[in-house]
Amino acid sequence: MMLVKNNFYDDVKDILQKARDSAYRQVNFTMVEAYWNIGKQIVEEEQSGKNRAEYGKYLIKELSSKLTSDFGKGVSPRNMRQFYMTFQKWQTVSAKLTWSHYILLLRLKKQETREYYLTEAIESNWSVKALERQIGSHYYERIVSSRDKCLVKDEAEQNTKSMPLTPKDIIKDPYNSQILQYR
Repeated sequence: MMLVKNNFYDDVKDILQKARDSAYRQVNFTMVEAYWNIGKQIVEEEQSGKNRAEYGKYLIKELSSKLTSDFGKGVSPRNMRQFYMTFQKWQTVSAKLTWSHYILLLRLKKQETREYYLTEAIESNWSVKALERQIGSHYYERIVSSRDKCLVKDEAEQNTKSMPLTPKDIIKDPYNSQILQYR
């Protein structure tokens, strides 16, 4: 005998799933914001140093050593500094991407290329794996140089369709897991 109606259970399940998804996204965005603020602190500290280049190297090395001791591997002041330098306006940082997305984007040298992948990752809800695949297959370069942009877009959509970003991807992001000591 069924005591709980299916649609009632589905409604309750949906509420719990949405709450869990929201919590995952909030944890991620809080960590991305923390990394941006640390990057900002590093840049400001470097600029107040006497010999900037030498002081900057020392500061990053010393900070990295201490953070690794307290929080484990994966906490990279160098990446945080670069993150802040690349996205100096906080408004340009999206809550829809994980720190791992940003690490991939930071590797791109050209700003227009990085902005394209950033926008596509957000609009297409790409997982880190999907973004990595698109960067590796030179999706941006192919679409810019292609006469048949629809063909390239369709191919990209097909290749990433099975790799959407899910809330579980966010919480299992290795950088979040490391800093939260979630394993």
